[in-house]
Amino acid sequence: MNELAPIALFVYNRLWHTQKTIDSLVANPLSQKSDLFIFSDGAKNSSQIENVENVRKYIKSIKGFKSVTIIEKDKNYGLANSIIDGVTQVVNEYGRIIVLEDDMVLSPFFLEYMNNALTFYKNNEKVISIHGYCYPVKDPLPETFFLKGADCWGWATWKRGWAFFELDANKLLQEIKNKNLEKEFDFNSSMRYIKMLENQIRGKIDSWAIRWYASAFLNGKLTLYPGISLVKNIGFDSSGTHLGTSNDFNVHISEKNIVVRSIPIEESIIARKAFEKYFELIKPNILQKIYTEIKQLIKTRNSTQWR
Repeated sequence: MNELAPIALFVYNRLWHTQKTIDSLVANPLSQKSDLFIFSDGAKNSSQIENVENVRKYIKSIKGFKSVTIIEKDKNYGLANSIIDGVTQVVNEYGRIIVLEDDMVLSPFFLEYMNNALTFYKNNEKVISIHGYCYPVKDPLPETFFLKGADCWGWATWKRGWAFFELDANKLLQEIKNKNLEKEFDFNSSMRYIKMLENQIRGKIDSWAIRWYASAFLNGKLTLYPGISLVKNIGFDSSGTHLGTSNDFNVHISEKNIVVRSIPIEESIIARKAFEKYFELIKPNILQKIYTEIKQLIKTRNSTQWR
């Protein structure tokens, strides 16, 4: 394996979630050979100062990595700006990056899969990123597969991939509409991604992820997924942006290594159909979940709730 990718972890004020994320990351054997960069966002208001300070005290005690670098913001950047700035900073220096937020519990094989895939596809311009999470679809999936676009729950990319990221949501939306790609962008109308992009433009949400997906999608780029998830999101509770109690996104993370091997560099029809069926299955509730997940980012940062 070549030099390991640096890990960027974005934290705010959720101590328990951050501890769980770090515990699972340290359980990866490659953590001891990996450089960890922790970006700690500043408090939105006075009610959040104690929570932010508790997280900052904890992250200063973290061990189990080749190195730990902490970047503390003296003001509140917000999740989207924090990730955009932090990813740009690290990937421009190191050429590749693994990205995590503070509510991701990982399989012990997460880092091995990510680094193997980053090395395997580093020179393939068609591949823009590697993803660690996979939706709990009902249909069987290949061990690894490609989908058009990009994703956001435990992911990795290269400098060449991140260079395609477009900040301007209006530009992205207009290009999708000009090319009549709305239906494909929305996974055959099973998911409301266009609506999210429109809400980004209207200022109703602030999402880097919808712009990352759209940027990759419009450039015809592919993301590699594991057939069994290596990431579990534990942020679906009253403490975070991903507010709600639904188990629709809950998964059992892989207890074995996901082998990265040569597969056709094209979107998997099997996987895409499986995702569409899954999105249709949860569609009665999905729009509300999307709104709740992202709109809470603004609301909760002005309250006593955690991000």
